[in-house]
Formats: sequence, C-alpha cells, structure tokens
Amino acid sequence: MAARPPSDFVTDVCATLSRLGDVRARRMFGGYGVTCDGFSFALVSDDILYFKVDDGNRAAYVALGLEPFRPMADKPVTLSYYPPPDSALDDPDELLDWARPALEAALRAAAVKAAAAKRKTTKKTKAAPASE
Repeated sequence: MAARPPSDFVTDVCATLSRLGDVRARRMFGGYGVTCDGFSFALVSDDILYFKVDDGNRAAYVALGLEPFRPMADKPVTLSYYPPPDSALDDPDELLDWARPALEAALRAAAVKAAAAKRKTTKKTKAAPASE
C-alpha cells in the first residue's frame, strides 16, 4: 500500500521552513517529525505545528502562555515541543523567527547526545582488559 502524502499544512510548513536548510517531514506516530539537515526540530500533530524547546528558548513560549505538546490528551505527559503563536503561521518571516531557536535547540540536544555517547565509548575502552 502506498504511503499517504502529507497534508497541505505539512507541505506548506516544510516549504516555508526550507529557508533554514533541507527540511523534510516524515510520518511518525500519526503525525510528522520535521527535520532540517537531519536534525529533528519540529513536529506536526493534527495539523498543529510544534517546535523543539529547551532552556534556551522555552521562556518565549511560556511568556505567551503557550502550552507544550501532549501526545495523549488524557495523560499529564508533555514533550519539549511548543506551538508558535498563531500569528507566526500567517507570517513566514515570523515563523522562521520561531523556527531558528528550535533548530538551535535540536543542535544542542544532538551535541549532548554525541558527548554522552563518546563518554560511554571511552568508559568501555578504559574498562576493557589489555590484551597481552
């Protein structure tokens, strides 16, 4: 069976955000994961766009009273993704202003993950018995 094409909303978001780099959407868990140059920085669920946040950009969303993504409405679990303000969806430049810090958050997360993997590899190498 052929994969269902992305919604017009997802296609439009990717086209707008393509000024950042190679932006692609991939179907994930009933929605879409959005990457730029291979880094996951956004998601779309029920045609609502959410950007990745961390301590570097969360305050801007909280200051506007925006709520984090809840994958299951009946559960208190949230993910570190917030929607941009509605005005950003009508203004490509404003949307990019929200997308850039999300991409930076994705890059920071990838750097932390790479550093942790390197530490783990270094520990394994040091713990391995020396060959004689």
